[in-house]
Amino acid sequence: MIILPLVILYFTIDRRRIFQLGFYGFNIHVWSIYLDAFASRFNYLGYPYKAIPYLPINFGIDTSLVPVLFILVYQWTVEKKKQFYLYTLVLIIFISFIFRPLSVGHNLFRLHQGANYVHLFIGYIVITAISICITNLFLYMKNHPKGTHK
Repeated sequence: MIILPLVILYFTIDRRRIFQLGFYGFNIHVWSIYLDAFASRFNYLGYPYKAIPYLPINFGIDTSLVPVLFILVYQWTVEKKKQFYLYTLVLIIFISFIFRPLSVGHNLFRLHQGANYVHLFIGYIVITAISICITNLFLYMKNHPKGTHK
């Protein structure tokens, strides 16, 4: 869950857009970690097995697998000029309603205190919205530098 997604990303990332893709993925990573840490801290979710037991989050899923999946979908939609929001929604549905339930079934992830997969779905929607807005803002600022005179 930690190494394999990063190896796949290394061989598949569009190096012409590496900073844009990496910035978007880093946003996904950071906001996922924040939300996960909050939910773990208040016992809405938990991880029975962890790569680094002293961290409240699942290091492999939150720091590698999920951001890499989002980066690859973002890259594909930009390259193929596909609908980013539609395909990202499909990814979020997959993570929330297929991957996470499978993780629960294999005792790798637990939901507590009434938390459910819809809450995860909403969380990923919020994370994606924040991440793409920040990425688009930085792309806009890159393409419209302030103070340049022509």
